[in-house]
Amino acid sequence: MNKGGAEQGGHSSKQVENIVLVGRTGNGKSATGNSLIGKRVFVSKAHASGVTTKCQTHEAVTKDGHRINVIDTPGLFDIALSAEFISKEIVRCLTLAEGGIHAVILVLSARTRMTQEEESTLSTLQALFGSQILAYVIVVFTGGDVLKENNETLEEYLGRDCPAFIREVIKLSGNRMVLFNNRTHDEGKKAEQVHKLLSLVDKIRKTHHGEAYTDDMYHEIKAEQHKLRKQHEELESKNHPVDLVSLMKDKLQASYQEKMDQMSSTVKKNNY
Repeated sequence: MNKGGAEQGGHSSKQVENIVLVGRTGNGKSATGNSLIGKRVFVSKAHASGVTTKCQTHEAVTKDGHRINVIDTPGLFDIALSAEFISKEIVRCLTLAEGGIHAVILVLSARTRMTQEEESTLSTLQALFGSQILAYVIVVFTGGDVLKENNETLEEYLGRDCPAFIREVIKLSGNRMVLFNNRTHDEGKKAEQVHKLLSLVDKIRKTHHGEAYTDDMYHEIKAEQHKLRKQHEELESKNHPVDLVSLMKDKLQASYQEKMDQMSSTVKKNNY
């Protein structure tokens, strides 16, 4: 995948910022998404056995005026997930990111040891989203409550127990990182950590002059969506019987889905 750009103007309350959450199941992706949205909209592992099994999205306006669209992904680094499933969810993720990706939040846990899957974080991110995606990555460490109990800062934790591959990811993503405590009931703390994270999203936007991250596949997906909309409009403009319109729409949708499946196969072929 190659980096493209979807140019947008400066920040305004009307402009949606697409924020994609990635990370291993159990690291607190969904809980971090809930913290960003300000209420429980994503199902997290701590509250149900049915954790995220496909990309989900929720939109909200934060207290400081950010209009955000948070996309929660399945555990893309989980060995148990098939290449075919991951490939389909990457295409779905790009479909949900209208206007491109403004930030990718890599969620790691300060609560547990890094796993074998996470050692391939760098190569997996670049393989799935393109080599330039690290310019849009922010690393969030969950488990802030554990560090607080140990009277330890994030910097002290990283200095004590930070694998080399994590140091490399942090370095290549411009040292953009935030410590999150998704279990806190302190409203001031909740607002502070969300504000810090969204400030880093704004910093990324300014660095890239308002351009969201896109790639060749993103533009292919958008072209197919535009084609489908035009076909629907043309169909509806004609005086066909309702049953015929419904049948023809089903055929158009089937053709569109076939194109999406072909793109998923391309992701799988190129990356696995």
